Amino acid sequence: MKKSCGIFLSAVLILSLFAGCGTEKEPSASDTNDNQTQIEKLSVYASFYPMYDFALKIGGNKADVVNMIPAGTEPHDWEPTAADIAGLEEADIFIFNGAGIEHWAEDVLESLQNKDLIAVEASKNISLMEDQHEDESEEFDPHVWLSPLNAKKEMENIKKVFTQADPDNKDYYEANYNKYAAEFDALDEEYKDTLNAVPNKDVIVAHQAFGYLCSAYDLNQVPIEGLAPDSEPDPARVSEIIEFAKEHKVKVIFFEDLVSPKVSETIADAINAKTDVLNPIEGLSSEQLKAGDDYFSSMRQNLQSLKAALE
Repeated sequence: MKKSCGIFLSAVLILSLFAGCGTEKEPSASDTNDNQTQIEKLSVYASFYPMYDFALKIGGNKADVVNMIPAGTEPHDWEPTAADIAGLEEADIFIFNGAGIEHWAEDVLESLQNKDLIAVEASKNISLMEDQHEDESEEFDPHVWLSPLNAKKEMENIKKVFTQADPDNKDYYEANYNKYAAEFDALDEEYKDTLNAVPNKDVIVAHQAFGYLCSAYDLNQVPIEGLAPDSEPDPARVSEIIEFAKEHKVKVIFFEDLVSPKVSETIADAINAKTDVLNPIEGLSSEQLKAGDDYFSSMRQNLQSLKAALE
């Protein structure tokens, strides 16, 4: 675990600073109406955007869900703040993806005093891909949610922990899950129908985030770099990608909107190709959230980008 000492010290510090103190909360309609019965909601913390989105969809109006990572922030090297630790001390549920993307999660959970907190590793019981990039130190690819059927399994794991924490509303959470399970199935069919028809199968991406997506739909992921999105390839790797792109007549080099497109643009310029965004959906920007984007709309935009690049 990286930076575990720093995380542990942060936890200890927050316990001493916030002992006996409450955190301020925006007033709700029920707070301002003395005659209205207060409805206690589950307090849910999610480690980053996909976990947050899935929890929102399951919890509905029976949960207050907090996305720990600010909008537009890349999650791989992010660490929780003192305020995040304080929030977890009061929370009912903590949802994290696992598979190594939240390098801080284990140390934080061990440091908490909140013994009633229910933590769920959403990727549990999903077969993880081994990292095939020889320069990477991470053992597994954590981006399981980029396969719609894997994302469905993650949402099911999240649903189970909601029913565990709040059994009185089990039917409500089950109904929400069934609704979105059908949408995951529909999304999977859309991907199959669209990508089965494209003649090209090679997808050059900025970093090795799309293995589950490509495996599910018989595409060939060609990563410029490994699992770490902020690393840069050496000149030999750039030359290798350029030669591959020329040989296979690749028309589009993909990049991500939360990291620099510089290397993808360099390769595209060298082969007279275009660039486009392929979103790993690790976090949405404030503008995307305001526009109402979510996991499903982002995945459908990815599908349109893939279709245009591979036709």
